[in-house]
Parts: sequence; structure tokens; C-alpha cells
Amino acid sequence: MIRALVFDVGETLVDETRIWSRWADRLGVTRFTMLGVLGGMAALGRSYEEAFQILRPGFDVEAEQEAWRRDDPDGLRVNFDEGDLYPDVRPGLTALRALGYELIIAGNQPPQARDALVAMDLPVDGVHTSDGWGVAKPDPGFFDKVVAVSGREPGEILYVGDRLDNDVLPARTAGMRTALIRRGPWGHLHAVRPEAGVADYVVDGFPALAAALPGRAGD
Repeated sequence: MIRALVFDVGETLVDETRIWSRWADRLGVTRFTMLGVLGGMAALGRSYEEAFQILRPGFDVEAEQEAWRRDDPDGLRVNFDEGDLYPDVRPGLTALRALGYELIIAGNQPPQARDALVAMDLPVDGVHTSDGWGVAKPDPGFFDKVVAVSGREPGEILYVGDRLDNDVLPARTAGMRTALIRRGPWGHLHAVRPEAGVADYVVDGFPALAAALPGRAGD
């Protein structure tokens, strides 16, 4: 029986197109190039951090972010706001809450992301980040934290994310139910891999997720 739904952030709740587009502008490459290289990393099973090294060998991401902060202190830069939410997120969360599910946000995010998510006043019961917990996916400790904050048994939790490696597979190993959402490059590419078959659900968005669930929480 599923009683709690826990959501990843990037490309599950938040459309990261604007973030990567700003990075392209900052690096002085076209947005098509930036997004294309990111897609290549996803297809090759490599991390998005490697995209920076392909575009700018020896690139220091942290130093550049600090310089960017000085240059544009009031801009969004690598951050997000309400305008970056996928359109189905707020109504989808509202509908799921009406069905009695406990709703939690927990993803790999820097400290400012929690503030941004809290400011959106989404209909959820808690917002947590890897930075706040001091442990990041796919480390099993992250999913131990998910279980702890939910107060549920692992089998009563459905973890929803766009990646097999960071979301579906480690959550399943932790004993949770899982849903793979086909959003962003990783979501679409991972959905066609054989391992996607271990997910309880593969969905295109929140309406499909709500339709796939058995009904009210605990049913």
C-alpha cells in the first residue's frame, strides 16, 4: 500500500531549460550546443559535470559560479523559481494530496534550492535537500533519510524521479516503490533502457502518475 510519495526536484518538478540556457550564455556557446552536449552525457551514462569539461577543458565550475555571483548578484544564475515549475506540478500535487497521500520533496540540490521550493508554498508536507542532509543520491544514506522523515515503512513509499541511476534503482534497493518520469534528457533516455522495467510505473507527468496509482492512499 502506497501512503507517501517522495519527489526528486530537477526534471521531475523543475524544468531546467532556463538554467542550462543561462549556462550556455555564460560559457559563450549556443544553447543548442549546451543542451546537445548534456544530452550526449545522458546517452553515454556520464555525469552532467563532464559537459563543462567538453565545452571548456579545465573549467572550474565553482570558481565560475562565484564570479557569476559577483557579476550578477540579483540574477537567478544557476537557481530556479516558480516560473521553472512544470505546469502540471502544482495541480498534480494538489490532486494527490486530496487523495490522502503524504507528499515530500527530497532531491540532490544546493542549500538555496530549499529556500526556493519553500517560497513556492507547494502543497507538500516537507522539503528536503541533499545539502541539508549531508548525503546525496544514490548513496543509501539518502534513502534512509527519506524513510526517516516520512515515518513510513519503505514499502509504503513511492519515490518519483527522472533517472534510473540516482532515483529508481537505489530507491528500489532501499525497499521503496518507484516511478520513472519521462522528463528531460535522462528521463526519456532511461525510460527505454531494459532496467526501466523494474520501476513500478513509467509516466509522462503528474496526470499519468495520478491515473496509475491505485486510488486513495493506502488502497
